[in-house]
Amino acid sequence: MAKEKMEGKASKSVANCDRLPEVINIQPMIKLIRGQQVMLDNDLATLYGVETRRLNEQVKRNINRFPDDFMFQLTKEELDNLISHFATSSWGGTRKLPYAFTEQGIAMLSSVLKSQTAVEVNIRIMRAFIAMRRFIATNAQLFQRLETIEYHQLEMKQHQEVTDRRIDEVFKRLDAGIPPMQGIFYDGQVFDAYRFVSDLIRKAKQSIVLIDNYVDDTVLALLDKRVKGVSATIYTHHVSNQFQLDVDRHNVQYPHIEIKQFNKAHDRFLLIDDEVYHIGASIKDLGKKWFGFTFMRDIAATELIKKIED
Repeated sequence: MAKEKMEGKASKSVANCDRLPEVINIQPMIKLIRGQQVMLDNDLATLYGVETRRLNEQVKRNINRFPDDFMFQLTKEELDNLISHFATSSWGGTRKLPYAFTEQGIAMLSSVLKSQTAVEVNIRIMRAFIAMRRFIATNAQLFQRLETIEYHQLEMKQHQEVTDRRIDEVFKRLDAGIPPMQGIFYDGQVFDAYRFVSDLIRKAKQSIVLIDNYVDDTVLALLDKRVKGVSATIYTHHVSNQFQLDVDRHNVQYPHIEIKQFNKAHDRFLLIDDEVYHIGASIKDLGKKWFGFTFMRDIAATELIKKIED
């Protein structure tokens, strides 16, 4: 009899609030830990209107009803991670590691606490769990799409970082006077591609020869970046009247650029002094689409010029 009175007194002290305020939103209290939806002891204590230690004391008196799949204690790492994600500071630095209750564990609390308030609280908690499951099930496809988008964004970011490192290496080699061997520019890298070719043109000390079947006045402007005294020649398949007029007007004001017709080349080549670069795109279209370049280390510019003149 004395034991029953003691347990009844303890149960009454654990749930002493008259009614759970309707304004409390339970769903944010449901956390995902170890792959399970759970609620922490301090949040449950708030809902029941009691101190956390009183709630845990009553649970420990009935510990046989709370196996590991009903209740477990968080590790320090889990608690730190929880605090960092939810910016929760109300627990304080010396608080004991909290207990997490699964949906089954929370349902068991109503039988342990033995009060009308506990029953009403648990009904609302169960409804919150159901609402969470419905929300997740309803939006499962949306969540999957968001994960796919995040994955592709991460993949694109990693790809861009690799590309940027390669481009930086190209410019470092140019700055050091070491000819870059090969590389790829992707669509949208207009400035990077333009800067790459500009730096090649600036490093010429004697001559620049461009073999490109598709040229316009933008190519003339690009070749004007060469050092004073460096000759410039363009070999192209067709010289229209308009382009010839552009060249004539250019040569009146700027260092002379010689235009010659040559219809035997399919690819584009840029000859810087005695170095030969194979360029995958026309110079006027730099950065508009993917293109690669290769420094043809074993081929001399004089060899190509001799072939053209034969």
